[in-house]
Amino acid sequence: MVTIGNRPVEADSLRERMLRKYALDFGMVRPEDTWIEYNLPVVEVGKKIFESTLLSSNEDTACASCHLDRFGSSDGLPTAVGVEGQSFGAKRVELGGDPQPRNALPLWGRGSKGFDVMLWDGRVERVEDGEIRSQFGDNAPSDDPLTVAAHLPPLELGEMVFDHDGANSWYQQEDVSVADAFASTILARLRRESSLIQDLAEASEMPIEEIGFIDVIAAAAHFIAYNYRIKPTQLHRFVFEGEKLSDSELRGGLLFYGSGQCTYCHNGPYFSDLSFHVIPFPQLGFGFNGFGVDYGRYNVTQDPNDLFAFRTPPLLNVSKTAPYSHSGSVPDLASAIRYHIDPLAVPLPENLRPEDRQQYARRIGLWANEYPFATRISDQDIADLIAFLGTLNYQSELPVTEIQ
Repeated sequence: MVTIGNRPVEADSLRERMLRKYALDFGMVRPEDTWIEYNLPVVEVGKKIFESTLLSSNEDTACASCHLDRFGSSDGLPTAVGVEGQSFGAKRVELGGDPQPRNALPLWGRGSKGFDVMLWDGRVERVEDGEIRSQFGDNAPSDDPLTVAAHLPPLELGEMVFDHDGANSWYQQEDVSVADAFASTILARLRRESSLIQDLAEASEMPIEEIGFIDVIAAAAHFIAYNYRIKPTQLHRFVFEGEKLSDSELRGGLLFYGSGQCTYCHNGPYFSDLSFHVIPFPQLGFGFNGFGVDYGRYNVTQDPNDLFAFRTPPLLNVSKTAPYSHSGSVPDLASAIRYHIDPLAVPLPENLRPEDRQQYARRIGLWANEYPFATRISDQDIADLIAFLGTLNYQSELPVTEIQ
């Protein structure tokens, strides 16, 4: 018998020793090594803010409308439905609401140490010198990228700002002063219609008159950071405590770290390099750029080398968060894996327009240029990879109230 930590285990096989070494070599750490300091009273108030529809202009949409436990902190839809949305999942589409151009991102790991690149295109990020780059320019409201990113939904038309007959079109300006004006409107409503500001003042030990919109959003971000922080998964227990994996999980792990070359992008404590790559997923919906197009990272940098590139999705709880890709065009993990390795093996959607095929061909070319290595993958390999990815599942700390 040998011990891992304080736990006696049977002698490991060579495959088990290799997988443990690979996981550590590619950046896996104990969950608590990624945690920040948490203020639990502020977390409690942040949860109420996360669930409050008072942050939306017509009081029908909350953060919790698109980040639900039943969908692994996402919404189960290809692309999100914002203001005027009702119910959950497919019913939310059937009942109307304002469709959004991109898939609602799950929240696992956000706000933890080193998780400094937010959103599909990284338009909020902390760079090397600690500077925050975002739409706010030199006026970033916080030095925490999650808090800055959390400012955006309550100020975005269609997402949480209702614009019936153009009533709120004035807010659709790339101007920080306009965002500040709308934030003041939300803050005044919170003071008038709820106890949230008083609760936050008490939790943060601040005078109530000093509580601003930044404090409200920072509390919601603090809840996200606490609730969705990394907790021990089966893979953590395998690496650090000697828990056994099934044969399929073990094969999938060796493939993930080996010939599957998944760690080219999926590495580090969050199983993401937090960088930007092109995978030739089909585009679904009208796209961030409209007319069925989404240029991804290029929209932020204006660098042609960033066309169609998106941030590598972290893989924590990935088996819970279908559908996949920036536009939710991939219904299951098996298809998502094939697109990474052999995209032409996956049938394209029917009735594509000529311009859609042209855009897809461009993505194929960029993918082939970035990934010059060749590998083959079988149906069994995919099943094993899916089994391995299932070892990254865990539960959030606090159940979120569903907002209908």
